[in-house]
Amino acid sequence: MERALISTYDKMGLLDIVNVLIKHGVEILSTGGTARHLREAGIEITEVSDYTGFPEMLDGRVKTLHPKIHAGLLAQWDISEHASQAKDNGIRQIDMVICNLYPFEQTVAKPDVTLEDAIENIDIGGPTMIRAAAKNYKHVAVLTSPSQYQQIISELNANDGRISEDTRFELAKKAFLHTAHYDSAISTYLVNLENDDGFGDALTLHYHKAESLRYGENPHQSAAFYRTETEPQPCAAWAKQLNGPPLSYNNILDLDAALEIVKDFKTPTCAIIKHNNPCGLATAGNLQEAFTNALECDRTSAFGSIIGLNRKVTIQTANTIRDAAKSGVKIEAIIAPSYTDKAFRALSRVESRRILETGKLIPPQQKPQIRNVTGGALVQDQDIYSLEKDDIQFVTKRKPNEEEMESLVFAWKACKHVKSNCILLAQGTQTVGIGAGQMSRVDAAIIAVRKAGEKSKDAVLASDAFFPFPDGVEIAGDAGIRAIIQPGGSVNDEAVIETADAYNIAMVFTGVRHFRH
Repeated sequence: MERALISTYDKMGLLDIVNVLIKHGVEILSTGGTARHLREAGIEITEVSDYTGFPEMLDGRVKTLHPKIHAGLLAQWDISEHASQAKDNGIRQIDMVICNLYPFEQTVAKPDVTLEDAIENIDIGGPTMIRAAAKNYKHVAVLTSPSQYQQIISELNANDGRISEDTRFELAKKAFLHTAHYDSAISTYLVNLENDDGFGDALTLHYHKAESLRYGENPHQSAAFYRTETEPQPCAAWAKQLNGPPLSYNNILDLDAALEIVKDFKTPTCAIIKHNNPCGLATAGNLQEAFTNALECDRTSAFGSIIGLNRKVTIQTANTIRDAAKSGVKIEAIIAPSYTDKAFRALSRVESRRILETGKLIPPQQKPQIRNVTGGALVQDQDIYSLEKDDIQFVTKRKPNEEEMESLVFAWKACKHVKSNCILLAQGTQTVGIGAGQMSRVDAAIIAVRKAGEKSKDAVLASDAFFPFPDGVEIAGDAGIRAIIQPGGSVNDEAVIETADAYNIAMVFTGVRHFRH
């Protein structure tokens, strides 16, 4: 290698790799702020403008857009005609480009960003250099992230200043991914500026492959796990795995469901998940009690479950989980913000138990939800609706008392995380029976009551959508349900309310549906 061209916005780790390049006799070409950064570190560089004979201009918009740069990047030096043309025009070989781009995404993420700010953070020269170097990977290595520096430093030192073609090809692939993502971020931002509904005219997705999975939902299906380039918020996809074998396709789905449920509650909360549905959910004064109460909902279904917790796990909670496991409740995985040292040691004694840590949780943030259909995609806002007291309509002769009202609000929040049709029964702030994913609402009610058994008496009921007929309320009344929360809006609301009054059930309407298909 003879020459490297360096122009970076992010200077992290840059001096480390530049010093190694210099040790191997590589000349450094640089521009603007990068050149100043290197000079201040005592590194001798050649300004691009001195090499090209053309000054930086237009407030830095034009720095590297010059034939001496791009011919040096694109020339195939093993083709005699290319080498001859380069020599005749004073063009020198450039063997490496180190470049990362203006922070466009970070800029447009700011709430007060203007269109002018966004436009000025669209990098032109950088992507052009990166693409040219990547196209000519047989002769040029291109680095687009500080995370790549250590690997290249090791290879340079091990191979007397050389980088293999295989490595250059891998770098080129990452470079084209980098510029593709950059361009899609720009186009998405600009297109969405003019969209009143918040959804752009085109949908561009960009995920990086995190790992190949052993299989998908079933062993005959191949699968892989992709995630966003950076962590958008504490989430299952970016959680740190502390213990256990690699995650499966179904593990990841269930871990996501478990965490998103507990993020919805401010008090200590435990969700126990099977097949993407909670089979138990509870809030309590502490995490230990929340786990115990959630487990009581349906111990049978909790076998082979995923546990989600929204507080640091202490040794008391860990020991309670271990006691449940010893009694025959198999726990596949646990996800929580963090663990005390004692709690982690206790839980990790089961080597096959997957333990994941997310860091401090934040309340659910609005984000688009995307689902594939054959030949297309559906996009919607996340359901983060928060029920307020003023939203509640009291429709029966008997109004719920304060204790019932607290339980109804808990049940309403919980039922939005259950597949439709959903009927959920709760005592206080713990579920006692859940009927999930039924084609008929009355069947969902029958299942919830059967699951709850004697605990149906004096429980409250939440329905994710209105009752189309009074039969679901009749099942609740016969089981001893005290209060019901539902959206209302059925043509049969009057008959449903009359049935609730006949059973002395307090019923409230929310005006909001919580379908989860």
